[in-house]
Amino acid sequence: MGEKVVAGAFDLSDRQRYRDKLRRCLRGLERLLEEKRFDRPKNLMGLEIELNLAGSDGMPRMLNAQVLERIASQDFQTELATFNLEVNIAPHRLGGRVFDRLAEELRIGLAYAHRKAAELDAGIVMIGILPTLEHEHLVSANLSAADRYTLLNDQIVAARGEDFTLDIDGVERLTCTSTSIVPEAACTSVQLHLQVTPARFADVWNAAQVAVAPQIAVGANSPFLFGRELWRESRPPLFLQSTDTRPPELQAQGVRPRTWFGERWIGSAYELFEENLRYFPALLPICDEEDPLEVLDAGGVPRLGELVLHNGTVYRWNRPVYGIADGVPHLRVENRVLPAGPTVTDVVANAAFYYGLVRALAEEARPVWTRLPFEAAAANFDAACRLGIDARLRWPRRGRYGGVGEIDAVTLVRDELLPLAAAGLDAWGVEPADRDLYLGVIDERCRRRVNGASWQVATFHKALESGLTRPEALAATTRRYSELMRQGEPVHTWPVGLPEPARLG
Repeated sequence: MGEKVVAGAFDLSDRQRYRDKLRRCLRGLERLLEEKRFDRPKNLMGLEIELNLAGSDGMPRMLNAQVLERIASQDFQTELATFNLEVNIAPHRLGGRVFDRLAEELRIGLAYAHRKAAELDAGIVMIGILPTLEHEHLVSANLSAADRYTLLNDQIVAARGEDFTLDIDGVERLTCTSTSIVPEAACTSVQLHLQVTPARFADVWNAAQVAVAPQIAVGANSPFLFGRELWRESRPPLFLQSTDTRPPELQAQGVRPRTWFGERWIGSAYELFEENLRYFPALLPICDEEDPLEVLDAGGVPRLGELVLHNGTVYRWNRPVYGIADGVPHLRVENRVLPAGPTVTDVVANAAFYYGLVRALAEEARPVWTRLPFEAAAANFDAACRLGIDARLRWPRRGRYGGVGEIDAVTLVRDELLPLAAAGLDAWGVEPADRDLYLGVIDERCRRRVNGASWQVATFHKALESGLTRPEALAATTRRYSELMRQGEPVHTWPVGLPEPARLG
C-alpha cells in the first residue's frame, strides 16, 4: 500500500507490457538467487502497526490527514481510510533487551501521536476492529486522499464487476454489501518483518504458517463488526471478502482469492513469487523504465518494481518481501496475521512469541510441517480465528506412534510452544529478563484464558446486562478499552466491565 502510484486508466497494451515486465522481473529474481547476491543474515526485525482514530465518545474520527499534519513525523503514515494511521518502527537487531527498547519507542511515539490527535478530539486506539464502526463509516467518501488508494479500489471493483458481499457467520451473523473495498479498512493489524537468507527462507515461511493459529488463539482482538459479535478474530474473513475480486461463479470454480493462506508448504521464496504471477492477474499494471535483466548484466541490483507492486496486491498472511538496503538485495518474511493492540506490552509480547517460536520451529530436526498436513494448518487458522483462546488445534502427537491429534490451544501453547519460543529467543541472544517478561504475558493469557477479544466480549455483555442499548454498550466498551490501553497494563490484568459512570451513560 505504500507504493507511489498515480491514478489513471489502463488499456490492453498496459496489461500486456506489465505481464512481460513481471516475467522479466521474475527471471531477474531467479538470477539474483542463482548468483547468491542476497545480503547475509543480520538478525533484523521490523514492525508496523495500523491504528484507529476515535473520539472521546468512542466513535471513529475521519481525521487522519489533520492528525498527521500535527504529528509531522515520517514514522506515521496514512492508511486506507480516513480513520486509519500506520506507525513504522525502524528495524531492530534481535538480541539483548530488544523488546524493552521496542516497547519504549512505541510508548513514546504513540503517546505523542495521541496528544496531537487529542487536539482534534480524537485519540489513537490499537484494536483489531473498532467496535463502534458502522456500515455507513466504510464508504468511498472515507478513503484517504491518496491516488494509490483510489486506484486500488477502482481496479478491485472493476475486476469483481459487482458489489462485494460480506457474509460472516459467527456468534451472530452479518450480511451486507459494499460498493467499494473500504470495509477492509476496518482491519488494523500488526505486521512483523524478519530478514532471512534465501537458504533459510522456506523453513522460516513454513514455520510462520504453522505459527499463525497459535498467534491468533492467544492474540485475537477483533470480535465485533458493524455492531455484530462475529468471530473472535473477524479480520481474516472480513479482509478476504472485502477484497475478493471473484464473483460467485469464479468462487464456485475454485479460483484462488487474493487474500490467501496458501495451499502447500514451500521449498523456496521463488515459488511464492512465481505463484503470484501464475494465479493472480495484475490489479495495478504500472511499469517503470528499469529493465531488470539489463541492470543485472551491468552488475547492478534491480528494483524489480513490477514484481514488488504485484506482490503487494496478493494478501498472503505470511508474505514474501523483496527489498534493497544499502545497494544489497534481501528477502523478508512479513507476518500479517496479528490484530493491533490491546497495549504496547501485549503487542511486544506477541512479537516476542512470534520471533522466538519461528526461530525454534525453523531449526527443529523434524520440522512440524513435515508431520502436519498443510490442510490441517489452514484448518487451525480458521479455528483460531473463530474461537480465539478457546480454539482446539490439530497438532502432531508426541511419542512412539505419532500422527496428528487435536489439542486445546492454551495447552499446546503452555506445554510445547512457549518452551520452544523461549529457546528461540535464547538462540537470537535475547536477554533472559526480556524473554521471561514478554513470554510471561503470553503464559498468563493462557492461564487465565483471556485475550483482547475475550475481554471485549465479556465487557460488552456486562454493559448490556447493566441496561445499555447495543450501540451504547459498544461505545462504552470502546471507551473503557481506550482508557485501559493508555494505562498500559497487559490485557490479562484488565477488570471486566465498566466503571460506574459509564454504566450511567
